[in-house]
Amino acid sequence: MNTMYGTMAQILRSHLITVSIISNRMKMLPYLRVIRNRTMSTHKSKKKMREYYRLLNLDEGCSADDVRESFRKLAKQYHPDGGSSTADSATFVRIEEAYRKVLSHVLEQTNARQNKVEEAEEEEDKVKYKTPQHRHYLSFEGIGFGTPSQREKQYRQFRADRATEQAMEYQKQKLHSQYFAGSLIVKDVRQSKEQKITQAIERLVEDLIQESMAKGDFDNLSGKGKPLKKFSGCSYIDPMTHNLNRILIDNGYQPEWILMQKEIKETIDQLREAILVSRKKLGNPMTPSEQKQWNQVCEQFQENIRKLNKRINDFNLIVPLLTRQKVHFDAQKEIARAQEVYETLIKTEAVTDKNPNNTDQGEGEKIPEVKTGFFNWMNMWKFIKI
Repeated sequence: MNTMYGTMAQILRSHLITVSIISNRMKMLPYLRVIRNRTMSTHKSKKKMREYYRLLNLDEGCSADDVRESFRKLAKQYHPDGGSSTADSATFVRIEEAYRKVLSHVLEQTNARQNKVEEAEEEEDKVKYKTPQHRHYLSFEGIGFGTPSQREKQYRQFRADRATEQAMEYQKQKLHSQYFAGSLIVKDVRQSKEQKITQAIERLVEDLIQESMAKGDFDNLSGKGKPLKKFSGCSYIDPMTHNLNRILIDNGYQPEWILMQKEIKETIDQLREAILVSRKKLGNPMTPSEQKQWNQVCEQFQENIRKLNKRINDFNLIVPLLTRQKVHFDAQKEIARAQEVYETLIKTEAVTDKNPNNTDQGEGEKIPEVKTGFFNWMNMWKFIKI
């Protein structure tokens, strides 16, 4: 009897399990149906989107500008009012629909990528600032940077260097105490004596000043109650700036642009004098060999003028006033100027030869005439302009 009850119980249990499984499956049927519908719709939408891309002659992953450019080209071909031989209203409607779908899809993908990037940055910032910023200083005495293993190697090197320095300092102190035992004491005593003497002198001077003030020795001083005539008369100038400028001027300091201005002036004077001397050494008129030599002199002069113009560029960059800036020198004009000065000098010498001095005048009177002619020539060099 018991065996029969046991068998019936097992049969009932198996039926109950089967019924529960079937009921669970029946409950899951709507969810499975929804999942299947969603999968099929997603597959269909992807297939349709690929068809849109193909209709616009585009590949997936293109940009919005590519979509617009492709739509313009296709609209010119298939728009009914375009006047093209391939115009077709039905095709244009399909192209316009594909354009709208693809453009919205591309914009959604772009926005999704941007959102992912922003979320990643926000997550990174959260992770970065959740960790205490001072944690990496809690180990290795705050020495080193990088990964923990790298910092450990740097810390070991730091400890070795520190131990070496401590050993050297110990040896130094040991030798110093061995050979210079009393030097520190003597030095301290000397410094203390100098300090005491200085303090005594200061107290003595202060006592003398106070005693003189009590006697009234400072009452009859000239200029009492008036400001010191220490600074310039202009009240708008900063006294400190004025004193610094005065000290610099008294010690011969000059700004860089003033020195460069003098250098440029001296250089152009030297170049003008040199080319005039070179021209005077050659004949008039010049032979072919002398002409060749003169051309070489002119080439060298042009090169020197080019270097001088570079120096003028540097000067114009540092000069504080626009009115002080300089223009470039023209080598051809300078050469023509030297030629004109030379020709004027030749004419002056010819006139002097035609009108010789009286024979009664001695040689002592001829020397001033030569000097006068030289000064006239120098004035002529200054005032001749090309």
